[in-house]
Amino acid sequence: MRSGLISSEINQENGAIPAIVPDVSVVVPIRDEVESLPLLLEAIASTLSASQLSYEIICVDDGSTDGSGEFLKKAAQTRNDLKAVILRRNYGQTAAMSAGFNYALGKAIVTLDADLQNDPADIPMLLAKLDEGYDLVSGWRQKRQDGAVNRLLPSKIANWLIRRTTSVNIHDYGCSLKAYRAELVADMHLYGELHRFLPALAYIEGARITEMPVRHHARRFGRSKYGLSRTFRVLMDLLTILFMKKFLTRPMHVFGLLGLISMVSGGAIGIYLTFVKLALGQMIGNRPLLILAVLLLVTGVQLFCFGLLAELLMRTYHESQGRPIYRVREVVAKNVN
Repeated sequence: MRSGLISSEINQENGAIPAIVPDVSVVVPIRDEVESLPLLLEAIASTLSASQLSYEIICVDDGSTDGSGEFLKKAAQTRNDLKAVILRRNYGQTAAMSAGFNYALGKAIVTLDADLQNDPADIPMLLAKLDEGYDLVSGWRQKRQDGAVNRLLPSKIANWLIRRTTSVNIHDYGCSLKAYRAELVADMHLYGELHRFLPALAYIEGARITEMPVRHHARRFGRSKYGLSRTFRVLMDLLTILFMKKFLTRPMHVFGLLGLISMVSGGAIGIYLTFVKLALGQMIGNRPLLILAVLLLVTGVQLFCFGLLAELLMRTYHESQGRPIYRVREVVAKNVN
């Protein structure tokens, strides 16, 4: 057994019932994959059992309508390694992954899709890489078995944009097969559709990130739930990540700067129009520049106010949750008696 993921026992809050901390929690978000589930569960179990790792499988049913939820509930009653989390309706993959993270107890957390395109046999390899000191190991599907037009081309464009925007040099952001340290996941709060940007969110938290080539198989059952329709949402989420990376703790730097530029521009135009009116005696009431000057001044004041409000919101966010604006990797000190 690897030294970095050794099992231990902890007590629950009441101190009465000991709970085993598994080496790894495998989180699987599911939407209409009932045909794949039996094969997936056995593949995960056989791989991790052969690796002599204690584990748990957390399957999150995200509003399936094909019987996936019923299958998971029955399987969870007969298997000791399975925890079925059934959501009330379809919330999306980000919410399903967040639910899985919340119920995971393992020292490491692995995520993968339920469609059998990710290979559970790659999990030990990712965990071994995690033990080298990384906080996140992302899978890289070098030989993808997907359609060239509706999957590969949009994915390549999206990955290029995300790499250039976030400065996180990951080739395959869309690969669900990833391994995380549990403490890293605890620091990340998911919402919207940010699951595809987990490496970027981890980078914001100061994580050590790497990637490894993993296997990828053609879909055996059903149809893919991804397509070109997600491109717009990816772009919008990318703007969110960009803002979080640069201005999460200092929003006034962006809103205040834009507001200052707008006000200075409007003021300069106003001074010019005043000179034209008083010194040259020309009419300015019908000039578009007058409207532009007023618009720039009003917009600048609004942006400046937005910056102040954002600063107050960030202060409330960090102070109300007790979240520091920094992350400590480790503390080293020599004890002196």
